[in-house]
Amino acid sequence: MSFVADECGEVGYVAFSGVQAIDWSEPSCGTLMALGECEGEPLFSPLRCDGDGDGDGEGTVKVDTGFLRLFLEYYRRQDFQNQIQGLLGKVKMIILTGHSLGATTASLTALWLLSNLQAIASPISVLCLTFGTPLLGNESLSQAILGERWGGSFCNVVSKLDVVPKLFFTALTSLTPQLYLLLQFWQGAMASPSPEQLVGELQKQNFDEFFSKFKKCVQDAAQSEEGARNNLFWPLGSYLFCSEEGAICLDDATSIVKMMHLMLETVSPVSSFEDHLKYSYFTRLLSLQFLKRIDIDDLSESSYEAAVFLALQSSGIDPQDDNISKPAKDCLQMARHMGRAPNLNNAYLAIKLSEITPCRAQLEWYKARCDESVDQRGYYDTFEKFAASRRESTINMNLFRLGTFWDRAIGMAARNELSHDFHCMPKWVNASHSYMLLAEPLEIARYYRHGMHTKKGHYIKHGRNRRFQILERWWNRKVAVVAQEPQQNNKKRSRSRYASFTHDSLFWARVEEAKDWLKYAEEEEDLNKLGSLLENTNHFEMYAEELIKNKEVSIDVLAKNSSYTLWAEKWKDLKAKLLRPPSTLVLNGMDCDYKEMKR
Repeated sequence: MSFVADECGEVGYVAFSGVQAIDWSEPSCGTLMALGECEGEPLFSPLRCDGDGDGDGEGTVKVDTGFLRLFLEYYRRQDFQNQIQGLLGKVKMIILTGHSLGATTASLTALWLLSNLQAIASPISVLCLTFGTPLLGNESLSQAILGERWGGSFCNVVSKLDVVPKLFFTALTSLTPQLYLLLQFWQGAMASPSPEQLVGELQKQNFDEFFSKFKKCVQDAAQSEEGARNNLFWPLGSYLFCSEEGAICLDDATSIVKMMHLMLETVSPVSSFEDHLKYSYFTRLLSLQFLKRIDIDDLSESSYEAAVFLALQSSGIDPQDDNISKPAKDCLQMARHMGRAPNLNNAYLAIKLSEITPCRAQLEWYKARCDESVDQRGYYDTFEKFAASRRESTINMNLFRLGTFWDRAIGMAARNELSHDFHCMPKWVNASHSYMLLAEPLEIARYYRHGMHTKKGHYIKHGRNRRFQILERWWNRKVAVVAQEPQQNNKKRSRSRYASFTHDSLFWARVEEAKDWLKYAEEEEDLNKLGSLLENTNHFEMYAEELIKNKEVSIDVLAKNSSYTLWAEKWKDLKAKLLRPPSTLVLNGMDCDYKEMKR
C-alpha cells in the first residue's frame, strides 16, 4: 500500500508500488462491478457510456471490484489526499505510474483526477504511464474514456511475453492453485531482491494445463462478437508492446486484444511469468532502440509494407513465420483502418443528414400549420387527438425516418465508428437537440393517444425512447461546458419573443403527469396524499411559469385550447376552492383547519 509523490519543475509525479494488499481468494476479485456503485461518491461522474443502462445492463461502465476497492483505500487516506492536493496547487501536469497491481491504482487515480479537473475546468493535464497492468474494466469503460477524449492520457507499456496484462480474460477461479503460486512469486520477487527459491519452486510446477486454458480464453476474447464484450475485461488507452527487438504502439482496443492473442502463440509458460518483472530492463532497452539498424534489403518498395515489416520485427514476431505474421499483419491493417474510418463515417453521416432534411422541414411545416389553426389546439394536442388523418400519417413516416437516422448515428458512436468527439461537435449536438425538441413532443402525444400510460406508466419513467435519453446527455455535456466558460462569454440573453420550440422536450409529458395529479387531487380523501399531490402540482406550475416568463416555450403551449392552458384553468379553479376562507373547510367529507390547508 505504498506510494511516492514528487515534483520536478511544473510536473508532479505519483508512483504506486506493485506490491499491494489484495486477497485473491475473495470471490469478488476478477469480477466486474458498475463504476456508478462507488459507495455513492461521484468520483467518476463524467464516465458514462452512451449505452448506459441501470445495474448490469448493456452499456454500463464497469471496473474490477478488487481494484476499485484498492483505489478507495488510497482515496480515504489523509496522507494520499494531502500529497495530491499539494501537487495540484503547484504543477501544470501530473504523471501517474505504477507496475502490476499498482498500475491499476494509477489508472483509477488518473480517472478520478480527470473527472474532477474537468468539473472545475482546470488546465492541469494528466498522463498515466503503466507497466504490466492487468485489465481494469469492460469495453464500456474504454468507450467512455474515448468519449471524454481522455484516451491519450493512458499509455500502457506491456512486454510481449508478460501474462499479467492478458490474465483477466480468464475467470480467475478456474486458474487456481497455480495462480496463487504465480501471485506469490510476483509479489515475493518484487519485495525481495533474491527470489531464486521462488523461481525454483515455480519451475517445478507443471503449468501446461494452466497455460493452455489461459491461451484459449484470450483467443475467445480476440474472436468475441461486439455484443458480448461488455461483460469481458477490455483494454483502455494506448498499448506499447515491447520486445527484445523493439516496440509497437496500438490504440484500437480490438487490435490490442488480437495482438495479445498472437503474441501468446510464441511464448513459453515460464518466460511469460518471469517477464512481468523485467520492465526496468525494457525501459532501458527502449531508449537504445530508436536508432537501431535494419537490413534495407528486406524492406518492400511500398512504404506501407515496409512499415508493417518493421512493426512485426519490433513486436518480436518473425515476418517469415506465416502462421503468426499473416494474422498479425491483418491486425495491424485493421488498426490502420480503424484510425481512418471514423472521419469517413462522419462525412457519410453528414450526407445522410442532408438527405433527411426534407423530413424535418415537413415536421416544421406541420407545426406551423397547427399553431395557426382556428382550433387553437397547438402542435402537441392536434397530433394527439387527430393523428388518424392522411396528413398525420405522413408525419408518422417522417418521424420514423428521422428516428432511424439518429439511432444509426448513436449506434455508430457507441461502436467507435465515428470520431471520438463526435457527440461533442457543435454541428451534431445542435442538430440532435433540434431534432429532439421537434420530434419528442409528437412521440409523447402518440404514447398518450394509445393509452400506453395506463399500461406501462407515465412517459418520462416508463416510455421514453433510449435515443432521446442519449441525445439529452449529449446536449447536457455541451451545456455543462458552456457553463464553465468565463462569465462574459456565458451571459444569458433575455428573449423578446417566444421560442420556435419549447426548450424542454419533455414539457408535454410533464403536463400529462400534472393533469393526473390534478384529477386525483379533486377526488382524494386522504389529507396526507392530497398534500403530496398539491405540492407536486404547485412545483409544476412554478416550473411552467418560469419557462413562460423567460419565453422558453413555443407559442403552442399558450394556445387557447392546449392541454396546458386547460390544465392551468382547472388548477386555478381548484386553488380558489381550496383557499376559500371559511373558518373550517369541508373537503370530501373531511374537516380541515383552514390555515393548515392554506399552508
